[in-house]
Amino acid sequence: MNIFLNYKKKFLKYLLSLKKKKIIDFPEDIKNLTVEISPKEQSSDMSCNVAMLLSKYNNKAPIDLADKLKEHFKEDFNEFQDVKSARPGFLNFSFKSEFWKKYIIEILKQDSKFGIDNSSKVNYNLEFVSANPTGPMHVGHCRGAILGDVIANLLKFNGNKVHKEYYVNDYGGQIRNFVQSVYYRILEIKEDKKFPDDKDLYPGNYIIDIAEKILKEKKIKNFSNFDKIYNSLSEESLNSSIKLIKKNLKDLGIRHDIFVKESQLIKKKLVTKVIDKLKKNNHVYTGKLEAPKGESDKNWKSRDLLLFRSTKFGDDADRVIQKEDKSWTYFANDIAYHSYKIDRKFDVLINILGADHAGYIKRIKAAVKAISNNKVELICKVSQLVKLFKEGKPFKMSKRKGDYITAEDLLNEVGKDSVRFIMLNRSNDVELDFDFQKVTEKSKENPVFYVQYAYARINSIFRLIKLDIDKYKINKDFDFDLNNHELEILRKISEWPKCIEMSYKKLEPHRIPYYLYDLSTLFHSYWNMGKENKSYRFIQDGKIKNNSRLTLLKAISIVIQNGMSILGVSTPKSM
Repeated sequence: MNIFLNYKKKFLKYLLSLKKKKIIDFPEDIKNLTVEISPKEQSSDMSCNVAMLLSKYNNKAPIDLADKLKEHFKEDFNEFQDVKSARPGFLNFSFKSEFWKKYIIEILKQDSKFGIDNSSKVNYNLEFVSANPTGPMHVGHCRGAILGDVIANLLKFNGNKVHKEYYVNDYGGQIRNFVQSVYYRILEIKEDKKFPDDKDLYPGNYIIDIAEKILKEKKIKNFSNFDKIYNSLSEESLNSSIKLIKKNLKDLGIRHDIFVKESQLIKKKLVTKVIDKLKKNNHVYTGKLEAPKGESDKNWKSRDLLLFRSTKFGDDADRVIQKEDKSWTYFANDIAYHSYKIDRKFDVLINILGADHAGYIKRIKAAVKAISNNKVELICKVSQLVKLFKEGKPFKMSKRKGDYITAEDLLNEVGKDSVRFIMLNRSNDVELDFDFQKVTEKSKENPVFYVQYAYARINSIFRLIKLDIDKYKINKDFDFDLNNHELEILRKISEWPKCIEMSYKKLEPHRIPYYLYDLSTLFHSYWNMGKENKSYRFIQDGKIKNNSRLTLLKAISIVIQNGMSILGVSTPKSM
């Protein structure tokens, strides 16, 4: 159903036949051939750059070669109503009405499967969010969480198997600080002791909630000695925090298949096992760490440390995996975690990382290459920062101070649909401005409303003529008759499989809300034309007089529903 991809293959095969007939000449393979939707001013359905690619091999100007080729295409492709050349050397193709009729019938037949790319069946491990379990999710986590969830939906839409995973960093200094924060809140509640003024502690109100819950459950009886109750208090505190994170995720429409705890990997001595494996393969050695860039060699104290040969696998420097006190670094623990992923036989690993982890990518990719002997691919996608604006003023976030904007705050303000759609409305590798005012407007300025409203309007038409849109079946004998404005919408619909293909192959789901907004804009614009010209109205005298328009409406609704389903955003039938 991807007509652009299909015709690229057809054209390549056809050009080879012309070469055999000595009509044209070119090398064994043609690179950079494009088949795409034509510019609006060309008034055609599809455009190809073949004449520009082959002009020098045929000693002809691109436009002259295009003039020559168009006659052959006209003669040998019966589905084309016309083939025209355009400067500097494009070929523009217009399909016959019968082609578009068959195409729209196939859309309605495929329904929820329209747009699927079945080119591969891969088993993915997708790790995302993985925020430290020291408090609720904040807005910064939301973007990466939604990006990961929608990539999972996109991969599943195309028939792949996806295992969604959350890595719980429940080990290390920040966890002890978190548990100590809960402990001091408990003493504050029980004994009226003042909470310490310590920058390493977490003073947010959620810590008080956790403390109150632990006191209420009475699993711990005596709080006189922090070290003695540390393990049990840590378990209770972390369970409460993880439960809160899971609720945040659920409210965002996200569910992970598994939560993997760092502490459990350490308990099973997986770090030692994977480091031993790397040692056997000569990927680990004892050496001296060079001074960091910008620091004088005179001030740098060189010392022997255990290092991973990450430069052997594309990293900029070899990395420390064991500290002077013989404890493992965070990176060593992360190597063990990715070894655990590899042991579970996934074809491809995907990590969704926060903006502050961009510099970490090369070393973890190097580790995966070393552990898997270059057999497992790791793809890392970085989710950049989110800037919140309300009444023209930015919101500030600070997890330490406890006055950051939580995921719950954001959801209560604008709702799940707006959060999910807007968080994907720009590429993940650029910062995103989230404007509270725009996402609550009922206007074109609010893209999620505009797309949902298009779907609701289409449903209202079916209700008026007393048809169930979900059960609507096309009669193949109908007369196919669409005007130029309607054909423009159908051309846009034909781009949907290409949008899916590009989003899927590049793991760039932001292309979907862009596309849905453009399609909805075409639909709303045409709807508004009916206010001035009755001939453009879908319903006249309470009836649909053109069944082709009904099929077009159904096709639009299919695309919107499929796209919004991938995004995890609802499609209300009335608004």
